[in-house]
Amino acid sequence: MIVFITLVFALVIDHIIGEPNRYHPLVLFGNLANILEKKLNKGTPQQRFINGVLGWAILVLPLPLLYLLLMWILPVYLIMLINIYIVYWAVALNSLNQHGMQIYQPLRQGDLAKAQHFCSYIVSRDTSELDAQAISRATTESMLENGHDGVTATLIYFVIGGAPLVIIHRLSNTLDAMWGYRNEQYNYFGKCSARMDDLLGFVSAKITAVLFSVIGLFNGTAKRALINAYHQSKDYKSHNGGWVMASGATVMQACLGGSAVYFGKTVVSPQLGEGETVQSKHIAASLTLVKQAVLLWLLMVALLQSML
Repeated sequence: MIVFITLVFALVIDHIIGEPNRYHPLVLFGNLANILEKKLNKGTPQQRFINGVLGWAILVLPLPLLYLLLMWILPVYLIMLINIYIVYWAVALNSLNQHGMQIYQPLRQGDLAKAQHFCSYIVSRDTSELDAQAISRATTESMLENGHDGVTATLIYFVIGGAPLVIIHRLSNTLDAMWGYRNEQYNYFGKCSARMDDLLGFVSAKITAVLFSVIGLFNGTAKRALINAYHQSKDYKSHNGGWVMASGATVMQACLGGSAVYFGKTVVSPQLGEGETVQSKHIAASLTLVKQAVLLWLLMVALLQSML
């Protein structure tokens, strides 16, 4: 039951303590990535691409290699403590809930300006002109997608590949958030980080979508959740995000997608899910769905380990 215990302890610590804002490992990692990007993101498109691959390798690979070395040196109980810490800093359930509720509560109270302000923390677009419905949609999408990237993927990959895979996925996902833009600055330099994040999230996104669909057994949406995840993700800009959001939205019986403005350009996204137009209540519902998926995964891990 060591894997199960590690996940539970990490989640309990995250629930009680949350994540340190200033000295969080991912904040320090982000600062290092910014320094390295200034040195490497230059030259011809080909040079930028090669430098992007080099940058990804320099930033992502040392920590999992160091962990593998420590496994040969340290006693088992210290490795277990390190595992708990790694899962704790990689998982972001407490933070996800805080960010979601910071937007949900002002919307329910009719404070649009406050909701716009906090929404700007989690989306890469101008939120000052968004109405309540648009904020609800943007936040719900973010809760589902980041619920996978920062929560379920960590728990899934610890079971599949242990701490090294958790580290590689979480750092790659962070680099994708920083470098994975399709614009003049990052189109070539960030291509490797974006592709690695797509690759590393491929399995966990499918498992997360299945977890959502299992929860959908309780309201009769399970089958449609998987069907929509498979078909609707083909048209969405992010294959992994499409699977997660289409499944989650279907279980919540809501529609995501539509037009949104990114960096001054209007982008029209295909429909994800089915049901009513997304509202503020779906922000809370998406957070509940992610938490239910976490509990379901823990139950599955416990059952599996009890049989081994």
